[in-house]
Amino acid sequence: MKRLLLAGAAGALLAALIAVWMLWWSPGPTPGPHTIIVEEGLSLASVAAQLESQGAIPGNATTFRAMARLLGSSDPVQAGEFEIPKGASAASVLDLLQHGRPVQRLITIAEGTPSIVVQEKLGAVPHLSGPAPLPAEGSVLPDTYGYQRGETRAAVLGRMHAAMTRTLDQLWAKRTNKCPVSSKEETIILASIVEKETGKPSERRTVAGVYCNRLRIGMKLDADPTVIYPVTKGKPLGRRILRSELMADTGYNTYRKPGLPAGPIANPGRESIAAVLDPADTKAIYFVADGTGGHVFADTFEQHQANVRRWYAIRRQRGEM
Repeated sequence: MKRLLLAGAAGALLAALIAVWMLWWSPGPTPGPHTIIVEEGLSLASVAAQLESQGAIPGNATTFRAMARLLGSSDPVQAGEFEIPKGASAASVLDLLQHGRPVQRLITIAEGTPSIVVQEKLGAVPHLSGPAPLPAEGSVLPDTYGYQRGETRAAVLGRMHAAMTRTLDQLWAKRTNKCPVSSKEETIILASIVEKETGKPSERRTVAGVYCNRLRIGMKLDADPTVIYPVTKGKPLGRRILRSELMADTGYNTYRKPGLPAGPIANPGRESIAAVLDPADTKAIYFVADGTGGHVFADTFEQHQANVRRWYAIRRQRGEM
């Protein structure tokens, strides 16, 4: 009789273990996927309660925790946002929270993006909260930034500001004396012009060299993007510049007077800032488009006029003139 009781108890225990094992590894609830946000420092018990409330695990939180202790890893759960697939088993849910890769949400600010567009991009992200502040022009470092669901737009913008401050400090400490910019603020202003004037990374230091040469001799910068900025706040103009705009004294129009404009005209990237602080050794003071997306440079006005004639010929061949 005792043997029968022991055998029955062993059988019941085995059956219970098999049931637990099957519950641990079997497909989970059919609804899904589920998004779980794990805050820094949360325990498995707290996360299990979230999982139960969303119907993301078989059974309840207590059962899940017991199975995790018996059959799962003792590693802590990670902080971050996790997407649990439809039908995920309890075992796979725990492994995802402990060892999986959190959802990575990114926002990219391209080099030369004006601040009004930065504000619009932040405002358009559906998973951020709060208003999108308008950053001061030139205060944001173009880059790709991660963010968490529910984070404030102001917090993400704060990281963009901090990245620019950090990068500018690093580059300023390594500056040469090749360009007559006397402050970090002037550096950002000129870097924003360089950013807007060329789309070729290989030209940045030469374009910066041209503008540094012009500043040094008191020559007007004659930069089209500075004329456009007061009209569009840095967005594309979509047409040719009007003569009235070329004549307007806006504080930004570098066709009107020598020196830097009143402020930056975009948010320059790291390489344009570096180009201003260490420009190419060049005597060039002119440049014009070459028809390939780049520019041809000249030391004298006569050379420049010849380059302009070649550019006009290219445009006529294209039917642009």
